[in-house]
Amino acid sequence: MPTSGENASRNPAQQAVLPPEQLTEFQKFIASTTGQILPIYGAELFRGVPSTFAPLDMTPVPSNFVIGPDDELRVRVWGQVNFHANVRVARSGDVYLPQIGPIHVAGLPFSALDAHLRGAIGRVYHNFDLTVDLGQIRAIQVYISGEARRPGVYTVSSLSTLVDALFASGGAGIQGSLRRIELRRTGETLTDFDLYDLLIHGDKSKDLMLQSGDVIYIPPVGLQVAVTGSVRQPAIYELKPNESLAELIADAGGVSAVASEARVSIERIENHHDRHAMEVAYDQSGLATQLADGDLVRIFSMVPQYAKTVVLRGNVANPGRFAWHPGMRISDLIPDKESLITRNYWWKRAQLGLPAPEFEPMQGFAEQRQPVGSSPVIMPAPLEESRNEIDQSGYEDSQEASQQGRSLKAQEDGGSSSLAAAQSTVSPRIPRQAQRTEVRILAPEIDWDYAVIERLDPGTLKTTLLPFDPGKLVLQHDASQDMELQPGDTVSIFSEADFKIPLAQQTKLVTLAGEFVHAGVYTVLPGESLRSLVERAGGMTPNAYLYGSEFSRESARASQQARIDEYVQTLGTRIQRGNLASATSAVTSQQDLANGAAIQNSQQALIASLRQMHATGRIVLEFKPGSSGTDSIPEIAMEDGDRFIVPPVPATVSVVGAVHMQNSFLYSQERTIESYLRLAGGINRDADRSQEFIIRADGAVVGRESEKRLWANEFDRTSVNPGDTIVVPEKTFKPSALRGLIDWSQVFSQLALGAAAVDVIK
Repeated sequence: MPTSGENASRNPAQQAVLPPEQLTEFQKFIASTTGQILPIYGAELFRGVPSTFAPLDMTPVPSNFVIGPDDELRVRVWGQVNFHANVRVARSGDVYLPQIGPIHVAGLPFSALDAHLRGAIGRVYHNFDLTVDLGQIRAIQVYISGEARRPGVYTVSSLSTLVDALFASGGAGIQGSLRRIELRRTGETLTDFDLYDLLIHGDKSKDLMLQSGDVIYIPPVGLQVAVTGSVRQPAIYELKPNESLAELIADAGGVSAVASEARVSIERIENHHDRHAMEVAYDQSGLATQLADGDLVRIFSMVPQYAKTVVLRGNVANPGRFAWHPGMRISDLIPDKESLITRNYWWKRAQLGLPAPEFEPMQGFAEQRQPVGSSPVIMPAPLEESRNEIDQSGYEDSQEASQQGRSLKAQEDGGSSSLAAAQSTVSPRIPRQAQRTEVRILAPEIDWDYAVIERLDPGTLKTTLLPFDPGKLVLQHDASQDMELQPGDTVSIFSEADFKIPLAQQTKLVTLAGEFVHAGVYTVLPGESLRSLVERAGGMTPNAYLYGSEFSRESARASQQARIDEYVQTLGTRIQRGNLASATSAVTSQQDLANGAAIQNSQQALIASLRQMHATGRIVLEFKPGSSGTDSIPEIAMEDGDRFIVPPVPATVSVVGAVHMQNSFLYSQERTIESYLRLAGGINRDADRSQEFIIRADGAVVGRESEKRLWANEFDRTSVNPGDTIVVPEKTFKPSALRGLIDWSQVFSQLALGAAAVDVIK
């Protein structure tokens, strides 16, 4: 218990925040019923309040303050007599003024002090004036008892009131009453203070000033009820006798805006034995219901139901809720076809008119131009390619990548050979100062064949779907499709993003780039094939190289990417299992451990490289090397976003990998793989001849293993076509590591990536 000496040094403004108290039994009981822990109203008021109350020594002195021993008076007198004195009231109740003598002031209210001093001085002097105020105020001791959070003796300022002392002591405990706090003086109760009056109504009229020896008694908590639901302050409240439901709701701040003013649920404990539920109407009679100790009051929220309202949603310009009226029909919600164009479409249309930057460099250009020792400058990335765009640079990039060469490099870590990943080296290119112009479908198009009304049957409460044809309704004004609406109906308009509509009804944009008479983006006509589209575009130029063409499709890209991700995941799992098996094997030498660590690092680098592989969506159309003319193009149906790129006939064949001189060489019909390897200076000592493969210009991959015969190996004498790339891998797979785990030719062929796959392994 705090004593006078302990509390004399305890400044209320410096007290720490009190820790939270444990839940009361009633709180736990309510939590088990409602599933939520309700706070005790007013308990939080005292938890951190002491730090917000400054000492009262310098506050204005009220007129009813009673002067007592140890108070300091500051007296200023001038005129016939002059003196300034700061005098302290003695135990006898007197103050001593120079040239005047002792004057008794104890027991006087501050409002009477001025007149009292004037009378005493006036008995000696006549022509004078004075001012008097209080300096340092005396401290008093009060007692906090009962169900206080920290009962004890407290030394406070003589200007303190009952509420000030409550905050200084930490207030009532969780089992203490906030509504019947008593101030006792000389055996009498001076006031019965209700803290709810202060908290709820701001009424502090019963808050009295303290005197030394006063006792503040906090009795046990009275009746308690819990209120939850749609009220502004759900909590546990203390009641005074005979309080009604209306008074409780008022204490809780009233009901919220979403409260249902129809009925109130009350769960009551009868005779400390049984519980039962009751309901009262939210009217004058029901709100007058008397509450009992332990009641749980629930204020229900209103049902979120719209009356006389219909909903329009989906692929429309103005989705939302609209007022229903008798005779309302679908055409009232959708008066014209413009009502089915979404706002997002118009926003994207507006963005097409934004000014373009004058110069958009490609990534890597700034780094290539940096002087030695200078900090890199980060330049803007190129505009992202999207499906359905006219992209001549994309065609040139793909051709340059296949012609400039691809290499498989061995990575070294700390001088030891590590597992190499396939890498691509593309010659630096100066970026073009040209703005890409794309043509694409800005938003999913309307489903003109199907829309639906969702209706809740008021009798059975079952949901019924009433389909209608929006095309006939909006475009043909078919009255049979203009159904009458009922309150609560939801009208849904769909687009191609919601349902996959028949291929013949889809709007398809296909890009033709490269050696076409009229390259560009075309809308595919109903039933039109790739061959007929090329013919409509004027056919191909004489320099077209169909064998090296690239046909890509978004659905194929998604499927290829899924296979890549699955393969990389499987490979990573196999490597982890192998490492785990090695770690649990018998103890090996330090050299073996070092080699194992190097292999694991290489494996991790391999997996990281493979994760960077991105599918192109390329589909091999199986052209022959000598294919030409539109008759060679297959009659395949097209999808939205398809791209058909036909390059010119290349003049070179590339050789990359473990050869003495990686380069591109002029194409000659008589040359074979062996001939081009000789032009590249032959293979070096790191070459793995058994893993050689050739990436055909059409995207197919042919490995040495696929050309083996029972009587000979014809791979070296295989003919080469313009644009092909010969790859000679290095000896990176040691027998002790991953020999046989990965076959690069198998990787490329199985993933159906072809030449484009090499470009994405960095």
